[in-house]
Amino acid sequence: MNKKQLLSWLFILSAITASAQQPNEKKADKIALQYGAHRIGNRTDAAMQRWRDYGLGQFIHWGIYAIPGGQWEGKTYNGAAEWIRSWSEKDSPANWRNTYDNLYKQFNPTNFDAKQWAQQAKDMGAKYVIFTTKHHDGFCLWPSKYTNYTIKNTPYKKDIVKEVVDAYDAQGIDVYLYFSIIDWNHPGYRSGTPKTEKDIAAYEDFKKFTRNQLIELLKNYPTAKGLWFDGSWDAAWIKQTKWTDDLEKELRALRPGLIIGSRFRADEKGNRHFDANGDLMGDYEQGWERKLPSSIEVVKGNDWDCVMTIPPNQWGYNANWATSYIKTPYDLVGMLMQAVSMNGNFVINFGPDGKGAIRPEEANIAKKLGEWMKVNAEAVYGTEYSGLPKPDYGYYTKKGNKLYLTVFNRPMNGIVRVAIPRSYKQRPAKAHSLADQQTLKLVTTNMGMDKDQNMYYDITVPFAPSSDMPFVIIMDLNGASRDNGSNYGDAKT
Repeated sequence: MNKKQLLSWLFILSAITASAQQPNEKKADKIALQYGAHRIGNRTDAAMQRWRDYGLGQFIHWGIYAIPGGQWEGKTYNGAAEWIRSWSEKDSPANWRNTYDNLYKQFNPTNFDAKQWAQQAKDMGAKYVIFTTKHHDGFCLWPSKYTNYTIKNTPYKKDIVKEVVDAYDAQGIDVYLYFSIIDWNHPGYRSGTPKTEKDIAAYEDFKKFTRNQLIELLKNYPTAKGLWFDGSWDAAWIKQTKWTDDLEKELRALRPGLIIGSRFRADEKGNRHFDANGDLMGDYEQGWERKLPSSIEVVKGNDWDCVMTIPPNQWGYNANWATSYIKTPYDLVGMLMQAVSMNGNFVINFGPDGKGAIRPEEANIAKKLGEWMKVNAEAVYGTEYSGLPKPDYGYYTKKGNKLYLTVFNRPMNGIVRVAIPRSYKQRPAKAHSLADQQTLKLVTTNMGMDKDQNMYYDITVPFAPSSDMPFVIIMDLNGASRDNGSNYGDAKT
C-alpha cells in the first residue's frame, strides 16, 4: 500500500469512527439540570389548547404612570412611559421620585369603565387580555394586604383588578394577570446580587413579599387563566434558581392548568426562556416582544406569542404621539396573520390615560380591527400552520380540510395563482371568498416548467376590493392528488 492509499484509508477510518461516536457525543452534550425545563415538548391539555386557539389578544398597561403620561412640569421623558419613575435627576423635575411615589394620592380614574373596555376588546375580536396588576413602580391595582402602596389608598379605592376580571369574564374573554418582579417601591428589592448580610436579609424579605402577592392574586381572582411575568432579568432574581423553581411548582399546584410563559425564572446556569440544553422553560415562548419570527423553522415547534405596541415602544399612556409612527389597522392585521400562520398568538397593547379612558386613536384602531375580524375571524381562531411555503400574496392558515389564504397583495389580473408542492398530501378542490361566500372559479394550470416541484391552481377573483384591507379566500382541500408527479411533456431519454 502506497502513501496515498494509506492516507485515504486513514481518512475513511476516521470518518467511520467520528460517525460511530456522534450519538454518544450528542448524549454527552445534554447537561444534567435540576432547575431547567419541567417538560420537554408542548403541553397537550385542554387549557393550553384553548390558549393556542386564541389568535388575537389585548394587552392593557395601566397604572399611576398614566397620570404624567410622559411629561411633567414642561419636561418630557423620552423613555417608555411606564418607566417614567426611573427618570434621571439630571433631566427630571426636582425631587422627581418622591413626586412620583406620591402620585397615587391623585389616582382617581373617573372615566374608567371596565365593562366598556371589555366590550371594546370583544368587538375587536380579542379572545384574551393581559392586564397589569403591578408594574415596576410597585403600585398595586388590587388592595394587596402586603403593602400600603395600592389602589385602596387612592381616592378611587375600589379593586380595579376585580372590576377588570369580572367585566372580561362576562364577555367570555380570558384574563391573564401581568406581574412585575421588579418593585421599586419595596425596600428589600435589589437588582444586583445581594452581597452584604443586610442586603441578603432585605432581599429574602422581598422574595417572601413576592410569593405572598402571587398567591394572593391567584386566590383573589380564581378565574384568571395565567400569570404573565415581567422584570425577571435582574441578576438578583436570576440567582434564585431553586427558590423560583419551587415557587413556580407551588403556583401550578395551587391552580391546576395555570399558564406561565418562559420569562419567569432562569436555570442554574443563568439561562432564561430556554435552559442550557435549549429546552423551553415555561408553557410558551415569550421572546417575541415587539418582533415576529421570519419563518416557522425559527420557532422550533414551540408555542409562542407576540406582544406588540401601537407606537414604537410605548406600553403605558404617553400623551405625545406626534413624533411616533402609529401602526395602522392594516399593519396590525398583517402582523396578526404573520403570527397565526406560524402557530403564534398576537397581542395588541393599549395604554389608557390617567382618568381611565382608552385614547381615541387606539379606540379607532380597535374598531377597524374589529370590523375586519367580524368578517375574517374564521381564518384566525383555531387555525394553524398550513405546512405550505409562504405565498407571495399574503399568509396561509389552515383548519381541518380548509386552507385560508389572506390576500394582502391582490394580483393585477385578478387571478390568484396558488402553488402547491407535489409532496403536499392535499389539493384544492374548490374555492370561495370568506366575506360573501361567493364561489370562485378554480382551475388547475400546467405551467410546463421542467422538473417543477409544484402544482398550480388559478383562482379568479372577479370582485373589486371593497376596502384597502386584506380579504380571505377559502380553499376546500380533498385527499391525496391523483397526479403521479410525471411531466407529460418530458422528452423520453
